[in-house]
Amino acid sequence: METPVAVRGRGITKAFGDVVALDQVDVSISQGQIHGLVGPNGAGKTTLLGLLLGLAVADEGSLEVLGAPLGRGLAAPDGVSGFVDGPGLYPTLTAKQNLATVAALSPDDVPTLGVAEALEQVGLTGAADQKVRGFSLGMRQRLGLAAALLTRPRLLVLDEPSNGLDPAGKKHVHGVLLRLAAEGTTVVLSSHRMDDLEALCSEVTILATGRVVFSGPVTKLSDENRELDYRLRASDPAAARAVAAGTPGISLLDGHDAAARPDTDLLVVRARVAAVDDLVARLVHGDIAVRELAPVVSPLEAAFLALTEPLARTEQEADR
Repeated sequence: METPVAVRGRGITKAFGDVVALDQVDVSISQGQIHGLVGPNGAGKTTLLGLLLGLAVADEGSLEVLGAPLGRGLAAPDGVSGFVDGPGLYPTLTAKQNLATVAALSPDDVPTLGVAEALEQVGLTGAADQKVRGFSLGMRQRLGLAAALLTRPRLLVLDEPSNGLDPAGKKHVHGVLLRLAAEGTTVVLSSHRMDDLEALCSEVTILATGRVVFSGPVTKLSDENRELDYRLRASDPAAARAVAAGTPGISLLDGHDAAARPDTDLLVVRARVAAVDDLVARLVHGDIAVRELAPVVSPLEAAFLALTEPLARTEQEADR
């Protein structure tokens, strides 16, 4: 059976004066999916998130959210929640009081999550009675997520939800989002952290200068014909260096990284996927254990740079 679509947009255009924030954007997001929005600053990510939340209206095109059209005079349907540009919180109130205020504003016919349960889900039970003005950035982000969860959303829209989170806080928030998606909630989030997006998202939309340059599964960005730089650590660094130097398609990048020197156990190599597979087979055959092999730059980040940098240069040249 075909998965229901939670968000469908066609030809969305939005301008602020002479600045075109979104230019003929098409987007389709399936129910129960964590979908990432990626792009340089000013690419239109926040504008698109605002449209999904009903905070702004597109100038052209059509946008449908949870089966209901959005447009001038049409509010976002029940079941949509989230925040852009950081959560709106009352600094003089406690975390519990902030959530109680948000819950009181919810329509009577909308099922709500209890304040205590929302705080527990984001790991802030111990801070329930602390005033928000003393919260760190990461704690504010988690409280904003708790506020968004109060109405048990079917579409959750988040702008940089991992901003300011320490590793433990990030792990906790990731767990919440993955659980929500598994239960059928659609999550749309923007982030500059490519590692977060790769860990969470099944699909991404990459924006550049207000236009979509890619939209689809993250796996499609792992182009096996594109050369990437890899960090390699092995049980016998000298032997591994010799094997790498003799493997077709492998380039040693001494000097590419400050740590990539003959006197360290770290090698940085540049290769396509097939050549890396060949290198690993040769290392194993030579009884050399591979202790680390990972891209220096993730496939998503590499694709992001390859897709957006040419457009940015074209825009800069046109402005001259």
